Amino acid sequence: MKIINGLVFRENQGFVKETLYVENGCFSDHTTDDTVIDANGCYVIPGLIDVHFHGCAGHDFCDASPEGLAAMAEYELSQGITSICPASMTLSKDMLLDICKNGQVFAKEQSSASQSRLVGINLEGPFIAYEKRGAQNPAYIATASFETLNDLQQASGGLVKLLTLAPETEGAMDFIKEVKSSELKDISISIGHTTCDYDIAMEAFQNGADHVTHLFNAMPGFTHRAPGVIGAAFDTPNCFAEMICDGIHIHPSAVRTAFSMFTDDRIVLISDSMMAAGKPDGMYALGGQDVIVKGNLATLKDGTIAGSVTNLADCMRTAVSMGIPLASAVKCATINPARSIGIDDKYGSLEIGKVADFVLLNSDLTLREVYRA
Repeated sequence: MKIINGLVFRENQGFVKETLYVENGCFSDHTTDDTVIDANGCYVIPGLIDVHFHGCAGHDFCDASPEGLAAMAEYELSQGITSICPASMTLSKDMLLDICKNGQVFAKEQSSASQSRLVGINLEGPFIAYEKRGAQNPAYIATASFETLNDLQQASGGLVKLLTLAPETEGAMDFIKEVKSSELKDISISIGHTTCDYDIAMEAFQNGADHVTHLFNAMPGFTHRAPGVIGAAFDTPNCFAEMICDGIHIHPSAVRTAFSMFTDDRIVLISDSMMAAGKPDGMYALGGQDVIVKGNLATLKDGTIAGSVTNLADCMRTAVSMGIPLASAVKCATINPARSIGIDDKYGSLEIGKVADFVLLNSDLTLREVYRA
């Protein structure tokens, strides 16, 4: 296959006019396939990768349903998201074991070209702070446990890539050290749903945490005498920072500020979407709690924001509408999330040897076509 006449995204160059070649499902320097895709007038970008979303298309990852996960994967691919790392919620260990087992079975049996590829599982809890629980169910908040994480990783078949942790909670710092000195060391520990201050956050990063769960949300704010998690993350060069650019969770000025602080080398765009993404307004659920959806806003009955209803591709477009350059937004929705969970050897860019996941966007950023492998 040959893709011609498109503006091809290159991480260090932006968009360049060049020809791409695909051989046996991977980008190559040649092709024996006579198929030609004319991408004239289009941006050619890598398939998007969402490392933090809970549901879409009327389904929730926490339902641990193979049919639900299949429907979610089909919806995601239809929007240009070719790889997914769905997130659980703060739930009981038994529930989380079922979710992880469902993910393992789905990933092993997945064969449909009409579905996004399941590349990981994101455990958003249960080791979080009650005060910053957000839409998480407080009944299931637990003390950080290496045994629990190990059991969940075994149940997932090694799919757990991310774990959210409040480092100020009991035993959390020792937990980070134990994880990072064990066979689970490749799991990224993400600071989030936390009340911690700058010093505790810095200690967590120095012990091995390297990620922040939805920057600004469910954590203390950044101020000149109390910079908190945000300041500590800025001072940690290898730390990735998630952001939900749905127009609800973060003011456009804060988005622009964060890009100036962290640059497009470290920001990971996420959707944090729940089951109402791709569905009409109404009553839905998130982690077993009722959610009211009106337009782009999803809330619990007490008004707490409960995830988003915006897919990652639309979050990327919204970031552009906020003044973020398209090349930066694409980078933060493709190669950065791939790097943040350690799958950038196969996915996230249009480099030779990587899996040929790519998306054609029209000049107005609407979707023309999605290609998976």
